[in-house]
Amino acid sequence: MGAVRETAVPVTGRVRRDHRGGGPGRPVRGHRLPAPVRLGRAAAGRARRRRRAGPPLVAQCVTAWYRDHDYYGVPWRGRWDTEGGGPTLGHGVHQMDLMLAVLGDWTEIRAMAGRLDRRVETEDVSTALVRFASGAMATVLNSVLSPREESYLRFDFTDATVELRHLYGYGDGDWTYTPAPHVPAETAAAWTAPGDEVPSSHLAQLSALLDCYERGERPPTSGPGGRQALEFVTGLYKSAFTARPVTRAELTPDDPFYHRLHGDVSGWAPSAAEAVP
Repeated sequence: MGAVRETAVPVTGRVRRDHRGGGPGRPVRGHRLPAPVRLGRAAAGRARRRRRAGPPLVAQCVTAWYRDHDYYGVPWRGRWDTEGGGPTLGHGVHQMDLMLAVLGDWTEIRAMAGRLDRRVETEDVSTALVRFASGAMATVLNSVLSPREESYLRFDFTDATVELRHLYGYGDGDWTYTPAPHVPAETAAAWTAPGDEVPSSHLAQLSALLDCYERGERPPTSGPGGRQALEFVTGLYKSAFTARPVTRAELTPDDPFYHRLHGDVSGWAPSAAEAVP
């Protein structure tokens, strides 16, 4: 995918206004939001409701991918002005968005980021601890330094552990459900009953989008969901670069991170970023 302009949460402001206006709307594409992710959001929400595993309590969200030095030899990669962000934005957003689909709005994030090995302006790894409005807590890892690649999500509900392991795409068979000891066998069996499987893909999302247009319905890629993901990415960057906890409520238009994901922070903003020697 080609370069993108450096923007942050404002890209969703226009979409949010469109959302209030009614009609079918359009998908959010700012900052390379991944095509399969919104379909994944719908699938995760459907699974959560159908499985009835109780409220979520704990989660893990891992994007452990590998991009070598040659990958970042392309002039526009790893730069704020052309990619908008590092793996937190361009790679990990897939899994983080799916995590948000299950856990809902976040309230507080404590994060770290680093340039450990790649010659980039942005980060090549980030980690975070997150608290959600429901009280649930999660850990997040975004890496492009991991030779054994994997995308992994784990949700511990009161009645079950639900896990997704895959790499660059998944179907129903990639989800596993482990019941708590008190769950009846027939209930656990229902969680894994076959359903209408639609593997994640660009084609699947496009099909769902066109179906919504034909019915005059707003697609699941409309403003609020896209803004939720961008706010989370923005909060993670702000916490990592300022070395303090960040709340969702503080990401307002007068915040530099609202407009630029590096927030003009010395050592991370383009004018001050130093590549790994």
